[in-house]
Amino acid sequence: MQQKRTTDMEFLETVNRKIVENRTEMLSSLSKLISVPSVAGEGSEEKPFGEEVDRAYRLMLQMGEDAGFSTFDADGYGGHIDYDGTEDGVIGIVGHLDVVPEGDGWDFEPYGGEIADGYVHGRGTMDDKGPVIASFYAMKALKQCGFEPAKTVRLILGLDEETGWKGMQYYLERTPDLPDAGFTPDGDFPVIRAEKGILTFDIIAKFPKSRGKGLELTSLTGGTAHNAVPDFAKAVISDTAGGGYDLIRETVAGCREKYDWDISSRGVGRSLEISVRGKSAHAAKPHQGVNAISILMDFLGRLTFLNDGTSDFVSFYNDRIGFDLHGERIGCAFEDEDSGKLTFNAAMIDVDRNAAKLTVNIRYPVSCSGEQVYAGIMEVLDGYGYGIVKGKQQLPINIDAESHLVSVLMKTYRSHTGDFESEPLVIGGGTYARTFDNVVAFGARFPGEPELGHMKNEKISADNMVRLAQIYAEAVYELAKAED
Repeated sequence: MQQKRTTDMEFLETVNRKIVENRTEMLSSLSKLISVPSVAGEGSEEKPFGEEVDRAYRLMLQMGEDAGFSTFDADGYGGHIDYDGTEDGVIGIVGHLDVVPEGDGWDFEPYGGEIADGYVHGRGTMDDKGPVIASFYAMKALKQCGFEPAKTVRLILGLDEETGWKGMQYYLERTPDLPDAGFTPDGDFPVIRAEKGILTFDIIAKFPKSRGKGLELTSLTGGTAHNAVPDFAKAVISDTAGGGYDLIRETVAGCREKYDWDISSRGVGRSLEISVRGKSAHAAKPHQGVNAISILMDFLGRLTFLNDGTSDFVSFYNDRIGFDLHGERIGCAFEDEDSGKLTFNAAMIDVDRNAAKLTVNIRYPVSCSGEQVYAGIMEVLDGYGYGIVKGKQQLPINIDAESHLVSVLMKTYRSHTGDFESEPLVIGGGTYARTFDNVVAFGARFPGEPELGHMKNEKISADNMVRLAQIYAEAVYELAKAED
């Protein structure tokens, strides 16, 4: 075996050079994968998450087979690429190929995969197609350089990480030999040792029928995904009494000037449409975004609606949610020393004349429970007569910073970056790490880099793709090699 004839350091230097040689091919593979708009959609029996997700998945499996790896497909719900080992055990690299919707305002075509100015541009370059490709080329370089892993190295391909995680559950029920340890390249460096719990749920309100004439909120919509800060919201208002639109337009203009809101109005038939632009961000980091729903609700609070139920719901939102990021006024402002404050994201809204549904995404501290969060919120909602429809819950994970896995990954990160100051992290993001035992998030965002996942103009540096592949190659080598 190559690694037995040389020192570890010499062998890894050879692998690093091979990754540099493969740079152009690696970037081309990423560009091709980005060109598939793999937003999970309506599926079929053969393609559970839709045509485009399946196309990205098949493309990745084919890459694995072309490189001489073995593959496994769990009926289109997910699968893996295996670098077969000589002994028992599996080291997992857990990624995903689905992406969030692209949104508006891109400088580059979101699914163009354009390589320009030293970057690969497009939806999924950071979350998570770029890191998956870097991991694959780490495996490929190790194989090309003659590495014979003791433990099987398994690149696991998830297909609905951004939505329901049903695919991963299906895959886990059907695949043999789950990983003993591993990492997901879907977070931050140096290592994410713990992740907050996640709750997604709907707040539901019913409205009485309107009587008389006046302003009516015909519809209100906003947001596209539960795990993103909404960057757009729109309300349609009807004035059955007549004469109120001019005042609303003046109010729009006044708010735009006073608060620098990106808010506008336009006539739509006999109604008036109010539109707001915000700034998207990951739901785990709502402070990095501008919530368009909260802006629009603040504006609507300046109007008087005919339907008391509509007015009450607008008041509820502004009084109990508003621009709060930590659930301060809705009864769930939990925090702990290890993981910090709970984060609260009003992600999507759908209101008509009869009812309102507000989708909320919460990341709660590792010492807290979902039951505590729900209890605190319900104590507030009961006073308004509103209810909750519970959705998905993901329990927190918390791995010891001194564990073998975290220690190996920290050592690897430091050897490539020279960063000895950064320490293992606790985050609010939810990665596939929480579906496995002894798996943590390891990159792909370096300290100090902007958060581009889930945002317009998502991109990844070509140099970072090389650096990621080199880091992941060493991590795989150290975790999968035969013990001395």
